[in-house]
Amino acid sequence: MIKVYNPADGSVVGEAPEMTTAEVLAAIDRTCDAFPAWAGLLAKERGARLRRWFEMVSADRRDFAELMVKENGKCMSEALGEVAYGLGFIEWYAEEAKRVYGDTIPTHAPNASVIVTKEPVGPTAAITPWNFPFMMIARKIATALAAGCTMIIKPSEETPLTAYKLLDYARKAGIPEGVFEMVTGDPKTIGEAFTADDRIQKISFTGSTNVGRILARHSAATLKKMTMELGGNAPFIVFDDVDVDEAVAGLVAAKLRNSGQVCISPNRIYVQDAIYDVFAEKLKVAVERIRVDQGLQEEFVVGPLINQSAVNKVEALVADAVTHGAKVLSGGELARKNSLFYRPTILVEVPDDAQIRTTEIFGPVFPLYRFTTEDEVTRRANDTEYGLVAYAFTPNLGTAFRMSRNIKSGMVVINSGSVGTESVPFGGVKQSGYGREGSYYGIQEYVSVKYTLMAGLDK
Repeated sequence: MIKVYNPADGSVVGEAPEMTTAEVLAAIDRTCDAFPAWAGLLAKERGARLRRWFEMVSADRRDFAELMVKENGKCMSEALGEVAYGLGFIEWYAEEAKRVYGDTIPTHAPNASVIVTKEPVGPTAAITPWNFPFMMIARKIATALAAGCTMIIKPSEETPLTAYKLLDYARKAGIPEGVFEMVTGDPKTIGEAFTADDRIQKISFTGSTNVGRILARHSAATLKKMTMELGGNAPFIVFDDVDVDEAVAGLVAAKLRNSGQVCISPNRIYVQDAIYDVFAEKLKVAVERIRVDQGLQEEFVVGPLINQSAVNKVEALVADAVTHGAKVLSGGELARKNSLFYRPTILVEVPDDAQIRTTEIFGPVFPLYRFTTEDEVTRRANDTEYGLVAYAFTPNLGTAFRMSRNIKSGMVVINSGSVGTESVPFGGVKQSGYGREGSYYGIQEYVSVKYTLMAGLDK
């Protein structure tokens, strides 16, 4: 069995099965066997099952949030927000199932008609991370099932309990075995089983770029369709014409979500020279107001990092930045000894040659860089292999549109620290992956386009 620990105090929260290879293969068989019947349902029928799942989970949303706090460490307000976020996808795709439209195309022959239809790609698989154990499952499953696909998911072994609770509620809502399957165990074994099986037509993965490359390479032999939501190195650009307080509030909200353990977390904070010192001081005041504590309480707190490896990584990045000349304005240490609680940290005068500039931090660290001109900061923002999201604060409409056009990123957020909702396409470019989740665009990742020529209509 896989033991699941509370990162706040090390207590055991529960257990999940450590499945054998045979058990994983049997679950894949069920996923594939269930596909014809599920795809054969009317879209309205699939949507009704998803709607029932949405209603049942909604009724017990606090139970889900409390479990998430215990196995993930995020605070209660964030956990409740994540449940609402994930439920939004289930509700959205319960409706979107009925809107997978095709086309008719003007014919190229006088006795023919041209029809384009969209069909579910087939059985699918997904691998999800630990940082959003509810939303990631809900987003992927709801999209696949709405399109008529079946799906088998491997959640993170760090946070499988929320996933299994979602599966239990799906069963009660009438989503049958095989349509939504779940496996837990050795990631390498499960990943290889997913990629090797030529019946699995698509894999959706959220996680590191390195693992994404491995999955893509292994999936090449069977030419699977893939959605990859990979690493990020988000720039957060603050121009000197902003309301500094608003920009600070947006940054803090974006950065401290899940203690900074988010792929869309601001990683490189560029502040224009004229307001750099004022911005840093106001950021210090705002950050130091926030308590570091375990999450089972109503107020927002910064919770623990997920495990000791995460703490070690953050400590190493801060130490390297200081070695290269950065100064610690606030934090820079554990909030309490022998724990996973790392104090929110502000680094100023960070040089570009520090390792933290090119590494996804995944922790509550604010590295501040100076810039002078728009052209300069655009070049520096794009100087990364990643391209998931970029943030910019400015009231100038021209600057805002130039940022949107010139930043090489799948998503650009202007004057806000909030990125996602179910109605928008989420995804990146460059080494941050490809494909989109959410919105109309998300369900298109789970369908194949079929062209039919109906000739002989003059007979």
